[in-house]
Amino acid sequence: MVSKSHDVESSWDDEFKKLVQSFPKEKGWAGSNLYFYQGFWCPSLVLKAFISFQKHFQAFNSDIIVATFPKCGTTWLKALTFSTLYRNQFPWDENPLLTFGPHQLVRFFEYDLYLNNPFPDLRNVCAYQPRLFSTHAPYATLPTSIKDSGCKIVYICRNPMDMFISLWLFSAKLRDKNRESLSLDEAFDKFYHGISAHGPFFDHVLGYWKASQENPNKILFLNFEDLKEDMDSHLKILAMFLGVPFTDDEEKQGVVEKIAKICSFENLKELEVNMKGVHTSGVPHTHFFRKGEVGDWSNYLTPFMIECLEKLIQEKLNGSGLTFKLLSKTANNVASPRS
Repeated sequence: MVSKSHDVESSWDDEFKKLVQSFPKEKGWAGSNLYFYQGFWCPSLVLKAFISFQKHFQAFNSDIIVATFPKCGTTWLKALTFSTLYRNQFPWDENPLLTFGPHQLVRFFEYDLYLNNPFPDLRNVCAYQPRLFSTHAPYATLPTSIKDSGCKIVYICRNPMDMFISLWLFSAKLRDKNRESLSLDEAFDKFYHGISAHGPFFDHVLGYWKASQENPNKILFLNFEDLKEDMDSHLKILAMFLGVPFTDDEEKQGVVEKIAKICSFENLKELEVNMKGVHTSGVPHTHFFRKGEVGDWSNYLTPFMIECLEKLIQEKLNGSGLTFKLLSKTANNVASPRS
């Protein structure tokens, strides 16, 4: 049995080595290579895991998938979805978020489950039911079983200016200390041309946006800025989508507000479990938290960069019906692309 399993893995190793030789590649923001696979740039660290996930994952109709582009609120959305979906499966004062990080509770396919095992047994991998997973995979590259089954996808997008700055600073933390960090200008040039982990960004966002418009019962498309402005209302939308709507009694007891509080960016950042330890992918847990603000891009981007991105937003989103809020509601200007 062990020998057969080893033979299968060896065969897959050989197949992968031949496959990857044909992929275009670029140097990534953190220093390692990005490979162009099926229209998107995949980090070398997870390329093999991603293809294994794509080829072999079998979704259950009851599965819930948290899907995001990097630095768009992934950690936050994992905490919100976990606490909302499973709120009746543990005592409130024993919420696992108090002792485990969001990425430990809602595990990535490509950065965790398939990273060191091309054929993981996922039947009972989740402590609670229904199963809850996450991915940075673009919609077009998702396994057929996810797209064709009854499983649901929760997606969150963030305005590209804040996302870009957050990704640039995050990548600098991941870069080898012996290597000089990518300058803002260099990162901007790569982002503008669609070169970033799991990018192009606009293709990623629009893929899920269009799919959510075609099948809103399968894909819930959330906006980072909207969640920041009105957490309670969007938690109710999330709960309804997940099939676990808040009851009148729960609302009277303040359950919605409790979830919003424990899952707030500020609270998650200060929890001891998120201030120590390292993720399966090798990233320290502290790296997943920065500011979580709207409009912080204004402290970094030059007027030229802002002008270029505003034009790019208008070009990419034209006719899609999707808009981005570039500044917080309290700012003087809430910008969104013109159709």
